[in-house]
Amino acid sequence: MMKIDREPDVAVGLMTGVDGVSFELKGQFVGPDGARFDAGSYRASAASNMIEVVNAGGERRALSPEVKLAPEHAGSSFIVRDVEIGIDFHWQRKQDQEFRGALQLKLSGGKLVVINPVPVEEYLISVISSEMSATSHPELLKAHSIISRSWLLAQLKPWKKAHGQAHSTIKTNGGSKELIRWYDRENHADFDVCADDHCQRYQGITKATSREVFESIRATFGQVLAYHDGLCDSRFSKSCGGMTESYAAAWEDITFPYLAVSYDGQAFPVEYQLPLSDETNAVAWIRNSPPAFCQTDDRKILSKILPDFDQETTDFYRWHLVIGQEELQELLRHKLGIDFGAIQKLEPIERGGSGRLIRLKIVGERETVVIGKELEIRRALSPRHLYSSAFVVDAEEGLSGIPSQFKLIGAGWGHGVGLCQIGAALMAELGDDHRRILAHYYRGAQLHALYDAE
Repeated sequence: MMKIDREPDVAVGLMTGVDGVSFELKGQFVGPDGARFDAGSYRASAASNMIEVVNAGGERRALSPEVKLAPEHAGSSFIVRDVEIGIDFHWQRKQDQEFRGALQLKLSGGKLVVINPVPVEEYLISVISSEMSATSHPELLKAHSIISRSWLLAQLKPWKKAHGQAHSTIKTNGGSKELIRWYDRENHADFDVCADDHCQRYQGITKATSREVFESIRATFGQVLAYHDGLCDSRFSKSCGGMTESYAAAWEDITFPYLAVSYDGQAFPVEYQLPLSDETNAVAWIRNSPPAFCQTDDRKILSKILPDFDQETTDFYRWHLVIGQEELQELLRHKLGIDFGAIQKLEPIERGGSGRLIRLKIVGERETVVIGKELEIRRALSPRHLYSSAFVVDAEEGLSGIPSQFKLIGAGWGHGVGLCQIGAALMAELGDDHRRILAHYYRGAQLHALYDAE
Protein backbone atom coordinates (compact mmCIF):
# COMPACT_ATOMS: atom_id res chain seq x y z
CA MET A 1 0.00 0.00 0.00
CA MET A 2 1.28 3.45 -0.88
CA LYS A 3 2.61 6.02 1.57
CA ILE A 4 1.84 9.74 1.29
CA ASP A 5 4.17 12.68 1.91
CA ARG A 6 2.23 14.58 4.55
CA GLU A 7 -0.70 14.61 6.89
CA PRO A 8 -3.89 15.54 4.98
CA ASP A 9 -6.39 18.22 5.97
CA VAL A 10 -10.11 17.64 6.36
CA ALA A 11 -13.07 20.04 6.16
CA VAL A 12 -15.62 19.21 8.87
CA GLY A 13 -19.21 20.43 8.57
CA LEU A 14 -20.34 21.66 11.99
CA MET A 15 -23.78 22.99 11.05
CA THR A 16 -25.85 23.05 7.87
CA GLY A 17 -29.09 24.66 6.76
CA VAL A 18 -29.23 27.38 9.43
CA ASP A 19 -30.31 31.00 9.02
CA GLY A 20 -27.72 32.27 11.45
CA VAL A 21 -25.08 31.25 13.95
CA SER A 22 -23.56 32.84 17.04
CA PHE A 23 -19.89 32.29 17.78
CA GLU A 24 -17.12 33.56 20.03
CA LEU A 25 -13.52 34.09 19.01
CA LYS A 26 -10.93 33.29 21.67
CA GLY A 27 -7.89 35.11 20.35
CA GLN A 28 -7.14 37.16 17.24
CA PHE A 29 -8.41 35.98 13.84
CA VAL A 30 -7.87 37.29 10.33
CA GLY A 31 -10.88 37.62 8.04
CA PRO A 32 -11.48 38.38 4.38
CA ASP A 33 -9.09 40.92 2.84
CA GLY A 34 -6.80 40.70 5.88
CA ALA A 35 -9.30 42.35 8.26
CA ARG A 36 -8.55 41.60 11.92
CA PHE A 37 -11.25 40.13 14.15
CA ASP A 38 -10.65 40.69 17.86
CA ALA A 39 -11.62 38.18 20.55
CA GLY A 40 -15.30 38.48 21.39
CA SER A 41 -18.84 37.51 20.38
CA TYR A 42 -20.18 37.63 16.81
CA ARG A 43 -23.29 36.73 14.85
CA ALA A 44 -23.36 35.56 11.22
CA SER A 45 -26.58 35.61 9.18
CA ALA A 46 -27.62 34.67 5.65
CA ALA A 47 -29.20 37.59 3.80
CA SER A 48 -29.75 38.11 0.04
CA ASN A 49 -27.11 35.59 -1.06
CA MET A 50 -24.54 37.18 1.24
CA ILE A 51 -23.18 36.39 4.69
CA GLU A 52 -23.23 39.26 7.15
CA VAL A 53 -21.05 39.10 10.26
CA VAL A 54 -21.66 41.58 13.08
CA ASN A 55 -19.94 41.95 16.45
CA ALA A 56 -21.57 42.17 19.86
CA GLY A 57 -22.12 45.91 19.37
CA GLY A 58 -24.01 45.36 16.11
CA GLU A 59 -21.15 46.66 13.90
CA ARG A 60 -20.91 44.92 10.54
CA ARG A 61 -17.49 43.25 10.19
CA ALA A 62 -18.00 41.30 6.96
CA LEU A 63 -20.45 41.06 4.06
CA SER A 64 -19.46 38.41 1.55
CA PRO A 65 -20.70 35.24 -0.21
CA GLU A 66 -18.11 33.32 1.83
CA VAL A 67 -16.25 34.17 5.03
CA LYS A 68 -13.16 32.43 6.40
CA LEU A 69 -11.65 33.47 9.73
CA ALA A 70 -8.15 32.11 10.29
CA PRO A 71 -6.40 32.17 13.70
CA GLU A 72 -3.35 34.40 14.00
CA HIS A 73 -1.81 32.13 16.64
CA ALA A 74 -1.85 28.36 17.13
CA GLY A 75 -3.42 28.67 20.57
CA SER A 76 -6.49 30.57 19.36
CA SER A 77 -9.88 28.85 19.23
CA PHE A 78 -13.54 29.63 18.64
CA ILE A 79 -16.83 28.57 20.22
CA VAL A 80 -19.94 27.82 18.15
CA ARG A 81 -23.22 28.19 20.02
CA ASP A 82 -26.10 25.70 19.94
CA VAL A 83 -24.58 22.99 17.76
CA GLU A 84 -27.13 20.19 17.25
CA ILE A 85 -25.73 16.75 18.12
CA GLY A 86 -27.21 13.26 17.96
CA ILE A 87 -29.57 14.40 15.21
CA ASP A 88 -32.57 12.01 15.02
CA PHE A 89 -31.10 9.77 17.73
CA HIS A 90 -32.40 9.40 21.28
CA TRP A 91 -29.65 11.63 22.75
CA GLN A 92 -30.32 14.61 20.42
CA ARG A 93 -29.58 18.00 22.03
CA LYS A 94 -27.74 21.29 21.54
CA GLN A 95 -24.24 22.10 22.79
CA ASP A 96 -21.80 24.98 22.73
CA GLN A 97 -18.60 23.56 21.24
CA GLU A 98 -15.04 24.90 21.04
CA PHE A 99 -12.74 24.28 18.07
CA ARG A 100 -9.21 25.00 16.90
CA GLY A 101 -8.29 25.92 13.35
CA ALA A 102 -10.24 28.13 10.97
CA LEU A 103 -13.93 29.02 10.98
CA GLN A 104 -15.41 28.98 7.48
CA LEU A 105 -18.92 30.14 6.56
CA LYS A 106 -20.56 29.30 3.23
CA LEU A 107 -23.99 29.60 1.66
CA SER A 108 -25.95 26.63 0.32
CA GLY A 109 -29.53 27.08 -0.84
CA GLY A 110 -29.72 30.43 0.93
CA LYS A 111 -28.74 28.88 4.27
CA LEU A 112 -25.50 28.96 6.25
CA VAL A 113 -23.00 26.12 6.34
CA VAL A 114 -20.46 26.25 9.19
CA ILE A 115 -17.16 24.46 8.50
CA ASN A 116 -13.96 23.79 10.43
CA PRO A 117 -10.94 23.07 8.17
CA VAL A 118 -8.40 21.21 10.30
CA PRO A 119 -5.46 18.76 9.95
CA VAL A 120 -6.46 15.09 10.26
CA GLU A 121 -4.55 14.45 13.50
CA GLU A 122 -6.11 17.52 15.14
CA TYR A 123 -9.51 16.24 14.01
CA LEU A 124 -8.80 12.86 15.61
CA ILE A 125 -7.97 14.39 18.99
CA SER A 126 -11.57 15.55 19.12
CA VAL A 127 -13.13 12.42 17.60
CA ILE A 128 -11.71 9.90 20.06
CA SER A 129 -12.63 12.20 22.96
CA SER A 130 -16.17 12.61 21.58
CA GLU A 131 -16.90 9.02 20.55
CA MET A 132 -15.56 7.74 23.87
CA SER A 133 -14.59 9.54 27.06
CA ALA A 134 -11.13 11.13 27.24
CA THR A 135 -10.67 9.13 30.47
CA SER A 136 -10.89 5.78 28.62
CA HIS A 137 -8.10 3.22 28.82
CA PRO A 138 -5.09 4.30 26.69
CA GLU A 139 -5.21 1.08 24.63
CA LEU A 140 -8.84 1.77 23.68
CA LEU A 141 -7.90 5.34 22.73
CA LYS A 142 -5.08 4.03 20.52
CA ALA A 143 -7.36 1.51 18.83
CA HIS A 144 -10.00 4.17 18.25
CA SER A 145 -7.41 6.60 16.86
CA ILE A 146 -6.45 4.05 14.22
CA ILE A 147 -9.98 3.07 13.17
CA SER A 148 -11.24 6.66 13.15
CA ARG A 149 -8.27 7.70 11.00
CA SER A 150 -8.87 4.74 8.67
CA TRP A 151 -12.60 5.39 8.35
CA LEU A 152 -12.08 9.11 7.69
CA LEU A 153 -9.44 8.67 5.00
CA ALA A 154 -11.44 5.86 3.35
CA GLN A 155 -14.14 8.49 2.69
CA LEU A 156 -11.74 10.85 0.92
CA LYS A 157 -9.99 10.87 -2.43
CA PRO A 158 -7.96 8.97 -3.57
CA TRP A 159 -9.15 6.12 -1.32
CA LYS A 160 -12.91 6.50 -1.59
CA LYS A 161 -14.68 3.63 -3.33
CA ALA A 162 -17.71 4.05 -5.59
CA HIS A 163 -20.09 2.37 -3.10
CA GLY A 164 -21.61 3.91 -0.02
CA GLN A 165 -24.76 5.80 -0.98
CA ALA A 166 -28.26 5.68 0.48
CA HIS A 167 -30.49 3.61 -1.78
CA SER A 168 -34.11 2.54 -1.79
CA THR A 169 -36.08 0.00 -3.77
CA ILE A 170 -39.82 -0.48 -3.82
CA LYS A 171 -41.15 -3.63 -5.43
CA THR A 172 -44.14 -5.93 -5.27
CA ASN A 173 -43.42 -9.53 -4.31
CA GLY A 174 -46.28 -12.02 -4.07
CA GLY A 175 -48.85 -9.33 -3.34
CA SER A 176 -46.78 -7.53 -0.68
CA LYS A 177 -44.61 -4.49 -1.14
CA GLU A 178 -40.95 -4.28 -0.17
CA LEU A 179 -39.28 -1.03 0.87
CA ILE A 180 -35.54 -1.58 1.28
CA ARG A 181 -33.33 1.37 2.21
CA TRP A 182 -29.92 1.82 3.67
CA TYR A 183 -28.29 5.00 4.87
CA ASP A 184 -24.58 5.49 4.45
CA ARG A 185 -22.48 8.61 4.83
CA GLU A 186 -23.78 11.28 2.48
CA ASN A 187 -21.56 12.91 -0.11
CA HIS A 188 -21.25 16.50 1.10
CA ALA A 189 -20.70 19.20 -1.51
CA ASP A 190 -19.32 21.84 0.87
CA PHE A 191 -17.15 19.73 3.22
CA ASP A 192 -15.64 16.27 3.61
CA VAL A 193 -17.45 14.87 6.66
CA CYS A 194 -20.11 16.02 9.08
CA ALA A 195 -19.48 16.38 12.82
CA ASP A 196 -22.29 14.15 14.09
CA ASP A 197 -23.03 10.44 14.55
CA HIS A 198 -23.94 10.05 10.87
CA CYS A 199 -20.17 10.35 10.24
CA GLN A 200 -18.03 10.45 13.39
CA ARG A 201 -18.66 12.54 16.47
CA TYR A 202 -16.50 15.64 16.32
CA GLN A 203 -17.17 18.00 19.19
CA GLY A 204 -14.03 20.10 19.07
CA ILE A 205 -11.62 20.48 21.96
CA THR A 206 -14.49 20.64 24.44
CA LYS A 207 -14.01 16.95 25.31
CA ALA A 208 -10.24 16.57 24.80
CA THR A 209 -9.22 16.84 28.42
CA SER A 210 -6.71 14.06 29.08
CA ARG A 211 -3.02 13.59 28.50
CA GLU A 212 -3.77 10.03 27.31
CA VAL A 213 -5.75 11.35 24.32
CA PHE A 214 -2.77 13.35 23.01
CA GLU A 215 -0.36 10.50 23.72
CA SER A 216 -2.62 8.03 21.87
CA ILE A 217 -2.67 10.24 18.79
CA ARG A 218 1.11 10.73 18.96
CA ALA A 219 1.74 6.98 19.41
CA THR A 220 -0.40 6.03 16.39
CA PHE A 221 0.34 9.07 14.19
CA GLY A 222 -0.48 8.24 10.55
CA GLN A 223 -1.35 4.59 11.28
CA VAL A 224 -4.32 3.02 9.47
CA LEU A 225 -5.89 -0.40 8.99
CA ALA A 226 -5.34 -1.88 5.54
CA TYR A 227 -6.70 -4.93 3.76
CA HIS A 228 -5.28 -6.16 0.41
CA ASP A 229 -3.54 -2.83 -0.25
CA GLY A 230 -6.68 -0.78 0.42
CA LEU A 231 -7.78 1.30 3.40
CA CYS A 232 -10.26 -0.41 5.69
CA ASP A 233 -13.70 1.15 5.95
CA SER A 234 -13.45 0.56 9.68
CA ARG A 235 -16.99 0.97 10.98
CA PHE A 236 -17.83 0.85 14.69
CA SER A 237 -20.87 0.96 16.97
CA LYS A 238 -21.54 1.49 20.65
CA SER A 239 -22.54 -2.07 21.66
CA CYS A 240 -22.87 -5.09 19.37
CA GLY A 241 -25.05 -6.93 21.89
CA GLY A 242 -22.63 -9.86 22.02
CA MET A 243 -22.22 -10.52 18.28
CA THR A 244 -20.84 -8.21 15.60
CA GLU A 245 -22.66 -7.85 12.28
CA SER A 246 -21.56 -7.95 8.63
CA TYR A 247 -21.35 -4.84 6.46
CA ALA A 248 -23.96 -6.11 3.99
CA ALA A 249 -26.59 -6.51 6.72
CA ALA A 250 -26.60 -2.75 7.28
CA TRP A 251 -25.57 -1.24 3.94
CA GLU A 252 -24.93 -2.23 0.35
CA ASP A 253 -24.70 -5.92 -0.58
CA ILE A 254 -20.90 -5.92 -0.58
CA THR A 255 -18.68 -8.29 1.38
CA PHE A 256 -15.76 -6.90 3.38
CA PRO A 257 -13.99 -9.88 4.97
CA TYR A 258 -12.68 -7.70 7.81
CA LEU A 259 -16.26 -6.61 8.67
CA ALA A 260 -17.72 -10.01 9.42
CA VAL A 261 -20.00 -11.65 11.98
CA SER A 262 -18.03 -12.50 15.12
CA TYR A 263 -18.72 -13.37 18.74
CA ASP A 264 -17.69 -10.55 21.07
CA GLY A 265 -16.01 -12.74 23.64
CA GLN A 266 -13.41 -15.45 24.12
CA ALA A 267 -15.40 -18.67 23.68
CA PHE A 268 -18.97 -18.82 22.40
CA PRO A 269 -21.29 -19.97 25.25
CA VAL A 270 -22.29 -23.62 24.80
CA GLU A 271 -25.92 -23.01 25.84
CA TYR A 272 -26.62 -21.03 22.64
CA GLN A 273 -26.66 -22.08 19.01
CA LEU A 274 -25.32 -20.49 15.81
CA PRO A 275 -26.07 -18.97 13.38
CA LEU A 276 -28.12 -16.13 14.84
CA SER A 277 -29.63 -15.58 11.39
CA ASP A 278 -31.80 -18.56 12.34
CA GLU A 279 -34.96 -17.27 14.03
CA THR A 280 -35.00 -19.84 16.85
CA ASN A 281 -31.35 -19.19 17.70
CA ALA A 282 -31.80 -15.40 17.52
CA VAL A 283 -34.84 -15.44 19.83
CA ALA A 284 -32.98 -17.43 22.49
CA TRP A 285 -29.94 -15.12 22.20
CA ILE A 286 -31.89 -11.85 22.39
CA ARG A 287 -34.30 -12.89 25.16
CA ASN A 288 -31.38 -13.74 27.43
CA SER A 289 -28.17 -11.97 28.42
CA PRO A 290 -25.23 -14.10 27.26
CA PRO A 291 -21.70 -13.34 28.48
CA ALA A 292 -19.68 -11.09 26.16
CA PHE A 293 -17.09 -8.33 26.39
CA CYS A 294 -19.82 -5.66 26.02
CA GLN A 295 -22.08 -7.31 28.60
CA THR A 296 -21.44 -5.13 31.64
CA ASP A 297 -23.39 -3.01 34.08
CA ASP A 298 -20.30 -1.87 35.97
CA ARG A 299 -21.09 1.82 36.36
CA LYS A 300 -17.53 2.62 37.42
CA ILE A 301 -16.13 1.30 34.12
CA LEU A 302 -18.96 2.77 32.03
CA SER A 303 -18.52 6.21 33.58
CA LYS A 304 -14.83 6.00 32.69
CA ILE A 305 -15.38 5.15 29.02
CA LEU A 306 -18.69 6.79 28.00
CA PRO A 307 -19.23 10.52 27.37
CA ASP A 308 -21.66 12.14 29.82
CA PHE A 309 -24.80 12.01 27.62
CA ASP A 310 -24.13 8.36 26.62
CA GLN A 311 -24.20 7.43 30.30
CA GLU A 312 -27.92 8.29 30.28
CA THR A 313 -28.43 5.04 28.33
CA THR A 314 -28.26 2.26 30.92
CA ASP A 315 -29.92 -0.65 29.07
CA PHE A 316 -27.74 -0.79 25.98
CA TYR A 317 -26.92 -4.54 26.13
CA ARG A 318 -30.49 -5.76 26.54
CA TRP A 319 -33.46 -3.40 26.33
CA HIS A 320 -37.22 -3.36 25.92
CA LEU A 321 -39.78 -0.95 24.51
CA VAL A 322 -43.59 -0.98 24.51
CA ILE A 323 -45.41 0.62 21.55
CA GLY A 324 -49.20 1.05 21.64
CA GLN A 325 -51.34 0.24 18.61
CA GLU A 326 -52.33 3.83 17.85
CA GLU A 327 -48.79 5.10 18.44
CA LEU A 328 -47.40 2.51 16.03
CA GLN A 329 -49.91 3.37 13.31
CA GLU A 330 -49.03 7.05 13.60
CA LEU A 331 -45.29 6.34 13.59
CA LEU A 332 -45.57 4.34 10.38
CA ARG A 333 -47.74 6.98 8.72
CA HIS A 334 -45.18 9.63 9.64
CA LYS A 335 -42.00 7.68 8.91
CA LEU A 336 -43.03 5.60 5.89
CA GLY A 337 -45.95 7.61 4.51
CA ILE A 338 -48.14 4.49 4.59
CA ASP A 339 -51.54 4.07 6.27
CA PHE A 340 -51.50 0.44 7.37
CA GLY A 341 -54.70 0.65 9.40
CA ALA A 342 -54.61 -1.53 12.49
CA ILE A 343 -51.27 -3.33 12.77
CA GLN A 344 -51.84 -7.07 13.04
CA LYS A 345 -48.31 -8.39 13.09
CA LEU A 346 -44.62 -7.45 13.05
CA GLU A 347 -43.03 -10.51 11.46
CA PRO A 348 -39.27 -11.19 11.11
CA ILE A 349 -38.38 -12.14 7.52
CA GLU A 350 -34.57 -12.02 7.49
CA ARG A 351 -31.90 -11.59 10.13
CA GLY A 352 -28.17 -10.99 9.90
CA GLY A 353 -25.55 -13.05 11.68
CA SER A 354 -25.82 -10.94 14.87
CA GLY A 355 -29.59 -11.49 15.07
CA ARG A 356 -30.29 -8.01 13.72
CA LEU A 357 -33.33 -7.76 11.49
CA ILE A 358 -32.57 -6.99 7.86
CA ARG A 359 -36.16 -7.39 6.63
CA LEU A 360 -39.31 -6.99 8.73
CA LYS A 361 -42.87 -7.58 7.49
CA ILE A 362 -45.48 -5.15 8.78
CA VAL A 363 -48.95 -6.66 8.37
CA GLY A 364 -51.81 -4.18 8.59
CA GLU A 365 -55.50 -4.20 7.80
CA ARG A 366 -54.94 -2.04 4.70
CA GLU A 367 -51.32 -2.70 3.70
CA THR A 368 -48.62 -5.33 4.05
CA VAL A 369 -45.09 -4.09 3.51
CA VAL A 370 -41.63 -5.59 4.08
CA ILE A 371 -39.12 -2.96 5.20
CA GLY A 372 -35.32 -2.99 5.60
CA LYS A 373 -32.42 -2.66 6.11
CA GLU A 374 -31.55 -2.29 9.79
CA LEU A 375 -31.59 1.50 10.08
CA GLU A 376 -34.87 1.82 8.16
CA ILE A 377 -36.43 -0.62 10.65
CA ARG A 378 -35.01 1.36 13.59
CA ARG A 379 -36.29 4.64 12.14
CA ALA A 380 -39.77 3.34 11.34
CA LEU A 381 -40.56 1.99 14.80
CA SER A 382 -39.39 4.92 16.92
CA PRO A 383 -39.81 8.73 17.05
CA ARG A 384 -35.99 8.87 16.84
CA HIS A 385 -34.24 5.50 16.38
CA LEU A 386 -34.50 2.17 18.15
CA TYR A 387 -31.25 1.21 19.86
CA SER A 388 -30.80 -1.57 17.29
CA SER A 389 -32.72 -3.87 14.96
CA ALA A 390 -31.80 -6.97 17.00
CA PHE A 391 -35.17 -7.48 18.65
CA VAL A 392 -38.04 -9.91 19.08
CA VAL A 393 -41.69 -8.90 19.31
CA ASP A 394 -44.39 -9.89 21.81
CA ALA A 395 -47.88 -8.75 20.78
CA GLU A 396 -50.51 -8.24 23.48
CA GLU A 397 -53.90 -9.20 22.08
CA GLY A 398 -56.68 -6.65 22.38
CA LEU A 399 -60.26 -6.40 21.11
CA SER A 400 -61.27 -8.37 18.00
CA GLY A 401 -57.88 -10.09 17.93
CA ILE A 402 -56.04 -6.88 17.06
CA PRO A 403 -52.94 -6.37 19.26
CA SER A 404 -53.33 -3.49 21.71
CA GLN A 405 -49.57 -3.05 22.01
CA PHE A 406 -46.25 -4.53 20.94
CA LYS A 407 -43.35 -5.21 23.29
CA LEU A 408 -39.91 -5.15 21.67
CA ILE A 409 -37.12 -6.99 23.50
CA GLY A 410 -33.81 -5.98 22.00
CA ALA A 411 -30.04 -6.38 22.07
CA GLY A 412 -27.23 -3.89 21.48
CA TRP A 413 -26.88 -0.24 20.58
CA GLY A 414 -26.15 0.62 16.97
CA HIS A 415 -25.58 -1.32 13.75
CA GLY A 416 -23.08 -3.69 15.34
CA VAL A 417 -20.60 -3.63 12.42
CA GLY A 418 -16.86 -3.56 13.19
CA LEU A 419 -15.50 -2.51 16.56
CA CYS A 420 -17.88 -2.67 19.51
CA GLN A 421 -16.86 0.36 21.56
CA ILE A 422 -18.00 -0.95 24.94
CA GLY A 423 -16.63 -4.41 24.17
CA ALA A 424 -13.28 -2.94 23.15
CA ALA A 425 -13.23 -0.85 26.33
CA LEU A 426 -13.72 -3.97 28.44
CA MET A 427 -11.00 -5.79 26.49
CA ALA A 428 -8.61 -2.93 27.33
CA GLU A 429 -9.62 -3.07 30.99
CA LEU A 430 -8.88 -6.82 30.96
CA GLY A 431 -5.35 -6.17 29.69
CA ASP A 432 -5.58 -6.48 25.89
CA ASP A 433 -3.51 -3.96 23.93
CA HIS A 434 -4.75 -2.00 20.92
CA ARG A 435 -3.31 -4.48 18.41
CA ARG A 436 -5.19 -7.37 19.98
CA ILE A 437 -8.38 -5.28 20.10
CA LEU A 438 -8.08 -4.42 16.40
CA ALA A 439 -7.34 -8.04 15.46
CA HIS A 440 -10.46 -9.15 17.35
CA TYR A 441 -12.83 -6.81 15.52
CA TYR A 442 -11.19 -6.54 12.07
CA ARG A 443 -10.13 -10.06 11.16
CA GLY A 444 -7.30 -10.13 8.61
CA ALA A 445 -6.69 -6.35 8.58
CA GLN A 446 -3.11 -5.12 8.94
CA LEU A 447 -1.62 -1.99 10.51
CA HIS A 448 0.04 0.33 8.00
CA ALA A 449 1.91 3.64 8.46
CA LEU A 450 0.31 5.86 5.80
CA TYR A 451 2.29 9.01 6.68
CA ASP A 452 4.82 10.14 9.26
CA ALA A 453 5.03 13.11 11.60
CA GLU A 454 6.95 16.00 10.09
